[in-house]
Amino acid sequence: MDDLPQITSRDNQRLVQARKVRDGHTTTALFVEGKRLTLEALRTRLSISTCFVSERFAVRSENSEILMDLEGSSQTIFELPDRVFRTVAATENSQGVIVIAERPANSVEAIENNLGSKDKLPTVLLMLRVNNPSNLGAVLRTAEAAGVAGVIITKQSTDVFSPRAIRASMGAVFRIPIWPEVDFEQAVDWAEQLGLQSTAIGTASQNSYVNADLRIPRLLIFGSEAHGIGREEMDRINESMCIPMEGGVESLNLAVAAAIVLFEAKRQQSVN
Repeated sequence: MDDLPQITSRDNQRLVQARKVRDGHTTTALFVEGKRLTLEALRTRLSISTCFVSERFAVRSENSEILMDLEGSSQTIFELPDRVFRTVAATENSQGVIVIAERPANSVEAIENNLGSKDKLPTVLLMLRVNNPSNLGAVLRTAEAAGVAGVIITKQSTDVFSPRAIRASMGAVFRIPIWPEVDFEQAVDWAEQLGLQSTAIGTASQNSYVNADLRIPRLLIFGSEAHGIGREEMDRINESMCIPMEGGVESLNLAVAAAIVLFEAKRQQSVN
């Protein structure tokens, strides 16, 4: 493998731009860090524009294969001194590889296409004002594993394409159709037009999810752990259900709650 071009100044404009992507100051690019997520980006065939590797990463023989894959997929790879690489990395103990890629072209049309697929649950998740990127990323990972048609994320939610959300999703954010920055009313109206039963998951309901027919097309609505779903929003929803819990437990982690309901839906679909 040929020697990589080097960047030695932290003020280099490529690194300045990479930090802008890292910090969410662009809506067109992704900041992907770490070996596993880089491999996921390659496997998903994201359009990678630039790659940065640390000196330590570049000299290790076990990284030669991933470097060759990156050479074939990205426009430019740069080697950075470890001290400079640390000024770009989003994690404290970085593995030494960062790629800048185009955001996936996910949209409402992709979700609608999946709703017509026999390989997907006829289920769309609506994440309402979820502000924790780790929780949101974990929900995406769960949603992909269960095979949902897609995920809608309302306004006033965290950036689903932030480095923390990407890490928590384990690459699911690269693949699952996502419709971000949506008004709640817009999402519910869209669901009604497509014949989806809008269904809130929360502790206020007395209807257990185990008694629900989860085979029918649904828009499953989850609020944030801190704020839940408001009264006005509940008035717009067709149905609500709960996950029964022992006394004294106020709520479940968002990704855990989503997993419980989604895998019951998956079980019902496979049995019937």
